[in-house]
Amino acid sequence: MATSAHASLHTALDDLGQRGFAFVHAQEMQAALHTQGSLDDWEAFAGSWDALYEDTYMADRGRYRKRRFGVFAIDAEGIVEQPRQPHYQSLDYNRLNGGLERWYQPIDAAIRNGPSLRSILGFAHRTFATLTREVVRWHVEVHQFRILARADEAGQPTPEGMHRDGVDYVLVLLVDRHNIDSGTTSIHDPNGRELGSFTLTQPLDSALVDDARVCHGVTPVTAHDPDLDAHRDVLVVTFRRS
Repeated sequence: MATSAHASLHTALDDLGQRGFAFVHAQEMQAALHTQGSLDDWEAFAGSWDALYEDTYMADRGRYRKRRFGVFAIDAEGIVEQPRQPHYQSLDYNRLNGGLERWYQPIDAAIRNGPSLRSILGFAHRTFATLTREVVRWHVEVHQFRILARADEAGQPTPEGMHRDGVDYVLVLLVDRHNIDSGTTSIHDPNGRELGSFTLTQPLDSALVDDARVCHGVTPVTAHDPDLDAHRDVLVVTFRRS
């Protein structure tokens, strides 16, 4: 297990360093996460996506996105939760919803202090800090997203389109994918040339992105059976040097 985790981390580091992005398969991600801690609360962690709140800041008036939000500071000494604060992106990075402070409900205390999230944050820190050794302290934002697909409305994982987040690095980890089609991630250079694409299909499938170098986007998701619940649940973690 440890050998697989180390190989996965080295491959991800190579891809991230050379191409600006990496796709990590679920089995490899699980092994890597276990080197940072446990996933003993994974069932409760994944189940917490059922308790997200509608995103009321959508400028397109879409009703397809639910979320919760948390902020942490991470350095060599550990992971420290920060006081509740808004999420903010300038219009340069988010043409749809940027330019204002967005206050979201906090991630549930049991989840933000639980082993699954702490293992994920530990893995991300280890990975990104290896590439940027001069950074001493990171500002880390954690987003729980549920994108809904309805019979009369496709879900937009990235309603702002192909974009950058205005941070240093991004981790996108799939938690659940239920009764949906599409949702393909594509990576482009700043000039719009596609560098690669992949679809997160299994829980723990993950994407690592060097946000300063590449843009990313996800195609809309539609309900495979429009008469049934359909959603895409992801955890998005952004690292910005502080």
